[in-house]
Amino acid sequence: ITAAADAWAHGAAALPKPWQPQKPVLPVEGMKNVLITSALPYVNNVPHLGNIIGCVLSADTFARYCRLRNWNTLYVCGTDEYGTATETKAVEEGLTPQEICNKYNAIHADIYRWFDISFDYFGRTTTPYQTTIAQDIFQRLLDHGFLLQDTVEQLRCENCQRFLADRFVEGTCPFCSYEEARGDQCDKCGKLINAVELKNPQCKLCRGIPVVKPTQHLFLDLPKLEERLEPWLQQSWATGDWTVNARYITRSWIRDGLKPRCITRDLKWGTPVPLDGFRDKVFYVWFDAPIGYLSITANYTDQWERWWKNPQQ
Repeated sequence: ITAAADAWAHGAAALPKPWQPQKPVLPVEGMKNVLITSALPYVNNVPHLGNIIGCVLSADTFARYCRLRNWNTLYVCGTDEYGTATETKAVEEGLTPQEICNKYNAIHADIYRWFDISFDYFGRTTTPYQTTIAQDIFQRLLDHGFLLQDTVEQLRCENCQRFLADRFVEGTCPFCSYEEARGDQCDKCGKLINAVELKNPQCKLCRGIPVVKPTQHLFLDLPKLEERLEPWLQQSWATGDWTVNARYITRSWIRDGLKPRCITRDLKWGTPVPLDGFRDKVFYVWFDAPIGYLSITANYTDQWERWWKNPQQ
């Protein structure tokens, strides 16, 4: 308080000069370097005030605060563009998935500019860097034995001649009987659903009745990580600033035991899986999308690893 009163008494002339980072903004030796990301907004709609408050505004406020503190700050964001929601929106509007992404990325960027959100860079996930980095991470997982292959029972629409990803199926929830549940979760009771568990399933594309057939998929072998994950979590909980909710959810996953998680989907729109036998599939959006933070930074600067692989700064 004394320092604040003293600074107030001496006026703005006594304040430190504002830090002017180089372009592109890169970590600087001896400075506090801060990388800020907003949750990537999904590209299949027009953002409204609630999206901005819940997604980009808090990060923007923090970025402005960091710059006022003369901390070397990089704030990046961009649209999340792969996955079934994009494909379904493209079908609704009679456009290709790429055309849908181009349309809504421009709308998002214009709205954030109007609100003067202070991104250093606003990008997107449908870029060559996204493909390169996601496939590289996949290859490393494969080389280190963290992937499994397994046969999955999946709904297939014979009329459309395709296996149906989760959101291409609707039906009655097996838990609460809600009649418009999706193939991945029920919006009424909130429970996660395996699409083959739906009662009275329908293909969203043609309204035909799909049949259950086997298909091969790749899984993250998460149980292999449990022994290493638990001590890391204990240390992180002790030294970090986890929310109560984040701790509770993480504990419940650990308590129940980690399960293998499927990372591929029978879709056309997504990052291709670079492995023989799976080249007609793409990565599941929840494997692919978080890598967007890295690829968006890579599109901002070819020295992106100085932000993402540089714990010393």
